[in-house]
Amino acid sequence: MMWSKTIEAGGKWSGSIGKGRLVRFTAQEAGANLSILLFNARDLTERYNMPDTLKAQYTARLTRGHTLMSDNGRVLASIVEDSLGWHDPIAGYMSRSLTDHKYGLTNYQQQRNDWLRSGQENFAVELVRSGLGVRDMMPVVNLFAKVSCDNEGDMHYDELHCPAGATVTLRTEMDVLLLLSNTPNPLDSRVVYPSVPVLLEVSEAAAVDRDSDYCVHYRPENVRAFENTWEYQLLLGI
Repeated sequence: MMWSKTIEAGGKWSGSIGKGRLVRFTAQEAGANLSILLFNARDLTERYNMPDTLKAQYTARLTRGHTLMSDNGRVLASIVEDSLGWHDPIAGYMSRSLTDHKYGLTNYQQQRNDWLRSGQENFAVELVRSGLGVRDMMPVVNLFAKVSCDNEGDMHYDELHCPAGATVTLRTEMDVLLLLSNTPNPLDSRVVYPSVPVLLEVSEAAAVDRDSDYCVHYRPENVRAFENTWEYQLLLGI
């Protein structure tokens, strides 16, 4: 392992991670929800695109084999390991107003570090750290969360989906800027603010076997997205 960090409940983090890394997330307790954003670290105008990711892979959930595609048709990261089989790409993140409504009014001036943070604020802070802003807010992936839709189109959050020790591992296919917010899923109906630390570990990944890699060949659309990525990196000499 190269590096590790625990993202505490309500916590946030951002940083650039080079291509060819394994980024492993582990829920330290049951009921985790970790929201993530991804950008091309070399060109922040390129970022994760939820509609393209889902329609290209014919899915409304994410698991092993799926890739997180950019708005330029390239692969930012792939899901190479997953103990859960379902992560939520559609429910989004908590706003300040929704956090206050569900869990009660808190603020830093009174509660200090015990105040209840929202995904909206966490991402706003981390975006600014990288020269971005609130206009760069976009749909997130909620790791460890299961949100399903019924026949009427209503979305449902499964509170029992994530046990303690659940893991999911991303492989970076480009140099990426990763932003994290350990804040509740908006559809979580529990009235107590969840408090589940998540362990983040980064290590070296094995070289991608272009002929047999599971993520590359998960769908024909994945192959094309990887080819776009390799061409982009070849022309840049990276």
